[in-house]
Amino acid sequence: MKTLFKNARIVLPDEIRFGCVETENGKITAVSETKGSGYDRVIDVKDQYLCPGFVEIHTHGAGGADFMDGTEEAFLTACRTHLEHGSTTVYPTLLAASNEELERAASAFERVKESLSSIGVATPGLHMEGPYLNPEQKGAINDAYIRNPVKSEYVGFLDRHPGAVARWTIAPELDGAMEMARELKKRHIVASIGHSNAEYSQVAEAVQNGFTHVTHLYSAMSTITRRGGFRYPGVLESTFCLPELTAEIIADGCHLPVEMVKMVHDLLGEERICFCCDSMRCAGQNVKKSYLGSRESGLPVIIEDGVAKLTDRSAFAGSVATDDRLVRTAVQQAGIPLAGAVRMMSLTPAVIMHIDAEKGSIAVGKDADLLILSDELQVRSVFAAGRTVWEA
Repeated sequence: MKTLFKNARIVLPDEIRFGCVETENGKITAVSETKGSGYDRVIDVKDQYLCPGFVEIHTHGAGGADFMDGTEEAFLTACRTHLEHGSTTVYPTLLAASNEELERAASAFERVKESLSSIGVATPGLHMEGPYLNPEQKGAINDAYIRNPVKSEYVGFLDRHPGAVARWTIAPELDGAMEMARELKKRHIVASIGHSNAEYSQVAEAVQNGFTHVTHLYSAMSTITRRGGFRYPGVLESTFCLPELTAEIIADGCHLPVEMVKMVHDLLGEERICFCCDSMRCAGQNVKKSYLGSRESGLPVIIEDGVAKLTDRSAFAGSVATDDRLVRTAVQQAGIPLAGAVRMMSLTPAVIMHIDAEKGSIAVGKDADLLILSDELQVRSVFAAGRTVWEA
């Protein structure tokens, strides 16, 4: 089917341009100021914004479902909720848990991938957040499941689920972490630094061994320390110092105040920073209580002030944000230009995950994953491979 999107404010990586976008057979075939002819369908964008579909690289769930529930229905529910908020590509995140729970969730993902594609959500692979993390930076993760990397364990998991894992978050200072990073690089899996107490020398070594990304900058990571009068950079400062590293931020205005969202944007730039929601199961819901993780072993949380917290309010427990909220927060509160905010929610994460040849921007030859956003940046319509998959 040949489709024309007309009268659109087209959000490109570096600018917003008024014009038309043509799609055919699931691909973008033209981006121009004028329209052609011979269309099977014409969609009048009515001077609203036409954006690329969002690429979410770190989410635990939404809509009342957590991927650690380990069922096909949980994956469908969570991804469908994200789709309604503009995310056409999703990397489901599996949290540190028992081996049995991780196996169950990974198997459910493998079974449901085709069904997810049919509803309009691309899921190139899983993000594993743990269990190889530093317990001193556990955040809201149950430390009963945190441990050092065991080669036979992670290689066995990867061999049992070939192609299922796209990214793995690890604390690089742990014994065995560098060897694991080299194994991940061989398998074209993104190695990410997170939940870590590493210092600069360890982060630099991690980069040499294949780590390329940093999980939720500022959250659950070391910062500068002082010993004997000398200052030692942590993961946070190392991210700013090492240009080989990209990073993600939870731009919900809670995990990072909007002033810091703007600061990170200005210091690292739109090519090195992407947004992620790190959402838990209650994202997209109006509830006051929930839990992080699976139904069997999840931690109870409360939802207040626009964020999920541990019940003693000692720490955040994942966000309740969806990706459209991140873009609105960045633009309306942090003062980031819309083209840049959309880029950090689409093209930059696509580049980080090496899928930018197909996803992440409105360009000829790429998948026709598109959104229509209102002036208030509310999602009005979602298109996956050129077909309408959701409308407000």
